Amino acid sequence: MNESEIYQRINQALAEAPRNQYTVELHLQMLKYADALKNITAKEFCEGVGLRESFGTEFSKMRNLTQRLKAAGLNTDLL
Repeated sequence: MNESEIYQRINQALAEAPRNQYTVELHLQMLKYADALKNITAKEFCEGVGLRESFGTEFSKMRNLTQRLKAAGLNTDLL
């Protein structure tokens, strides 16, 4: 799956998320695709998904958190 397809899937998940669950869904999607997007910058992520640049910090946090969660046994393929 390429970067563009990932952004489309993230946008679809966000569009389908209940209004009060948008940020939770965004974090979940960031965790889910962290490995596939490990070589892009936070700014590129925000541009690709169509988010304000301020969400770049969240992307960086989730990418770092993913490494720790996977070390503890998380399988991101199941998200």
